[in-house]
Amino acid sequence: MTQPTYAELVELIVEMRTELNILRAENAALKVRVADLEARLRTNSQNSSKPPSADGPGKAKTRSLRTPSTRKPGGQDGHRGQTSAQVADPDVVIRHEPSCCTGCGSDLADATEVGCSRRQVFDIPPIKVHVTEHQIISRRCHCGKTSTGDTPAQAGGPVQYGPVMCAVVIYLFMGQFLSKKRTAQAISELFGIPVSDGTVAAVTSRAAGDLGEFLAQVTARLKSSPVVHFDETGLRCEGRNHWLHSASTPAFTRLFFHRRRGTEAMAKMNILPGFTGTAVHDAWAPYDTYTAARHALCNAHLLRELQAVTDHHHASNTDLPGAWCWAQQVRDALLTLHKAAAAHPDTPVDQAVIAAETVKIRHALLAATHPDGAIGRKHRALARRIHRREVDYLKFASDPAIPFTNNPAEQEIRMTKIRQKISGTMRTEKGAGHFADLRSYLQTTAKHGVPALAALTQLTSRNPWLPAHT
Repeated sequence: MTQPTYAELVELIVEMRTELNILRAENAALKVRVADLEARLRTNSQNSSKPPSADGPGKAKTRSLRTPSTRKPGGQDGHRGQTSAQVADPDVVIRHEPSCCTGCGSDLADATEVGCSRRQVFDIPPIKVHVTEHQIISRRCHCGKTSTGDTPAQAGGPVQYGPVMCAVVIYLFMGQFLSKKRTAQAISELFGIPVSDGTVAAVTSRAAGDLGEFLAQVTARLKSSPVVHFDETGLRCEGRNHWLHSASTPAFTRLFFHRRRGTEAMAKMNILPGFTGTAVHDAWAPYDTYTAARHALCNAHLLRELQAVTDHHHASNTDLPGAWCWAQQVRDALLTLHKAAAAHPDTPVDQAVIAAETVKIRHALLAATHPDGAIGRKHRALARRIHRREVDYLKFASDPAIPFTNNPAEQEIRMTKIRQKISGTMRTEKGAGHFADLRSYLQTTAKHGVPALAALTQLTSRNPWLPAHT
């Protein structure tokens, strides 16, 4: 075997170094890829916008903004119980007399009554539908002319359901999220009358059609409000993803169904166009196109994003437990301001506190370092957004009317997810629109203390509840 020449050895070494550099580059790229995939696996409802239901059985313990309470679980001292109280005038009274004396066995029919303890049983009697027959009388005059009595509006057909029955149908369908089929089945079994899926749809459609004035008033009230919460969520319809938009205050709710998520739907909803108050929302860009409004961003969304950065930082620095992380410093500063605002909800946070925590946020952003790859690009984008939208994120600290989070808007559309889990997706766009309109009615009347069945009975009587003029 011949020995390689010096030139061949040099060539071999160069080849090996080249291959080594290629392998090192591939290894670095694979490390970045693995880090990105591990970051995806760590994503859960606590550090992203994923719903808790997507966390799976091994989900992490919920992190809450609330501080631990020193109170014991259960009812507190002085708390009034909610036990049902006896009524003074029961419908039926049944007396239970002793048959004889338990001592000597004598008959007690004429004995003196010395005590009476009362036990009351609350139950529902057998439900029977009340049928009212309207007889439309025709009479012929001596002149030969036949005259017929007027048909009442509530009896337009040979058989028709009254406003209370229609209210119960809508209550089960739109209020308790039964499917159309199960609503018809429940009505048939509860009241002993046949009801079809088509009847449920017809009752719902007619009620939604009577909400024109109500929706116009709610839209006007929201548009003139100083602070309004906005949000949107996906709503499956006809096999495709559509969107349910919400606008709400503590007194009013407007839900709006549309095929699109962006400004086309917002313009059609007609609350943000011309709105000059403060719009509270997440950082989704289409909201910012409405420049006449002031904007406040949701810090609950931001805290989840910061938690994701912190989780990745700790997972990537296992050899340095407790190492400083820029996202954790920003998060701590936000929570300090939130605690100060919650301590005195009717006054702005002290300017010295705001200034000190703002400096911490700015310093954290300046000192921030980011990993390579897609996860690093995501972290850098978050840092840039915090820097660019600092005023909008911290507006809650200087203005007590601005909330720390946009949670009220998320609560408004939570019922949509419940509806989809219980009864599935929407089959038609028309039905989805009716759902949005009727849920707007039910959620608004609930905010004004009007029970759902009472509000729906007014609606099915063709006299929907309307907010009082102020």
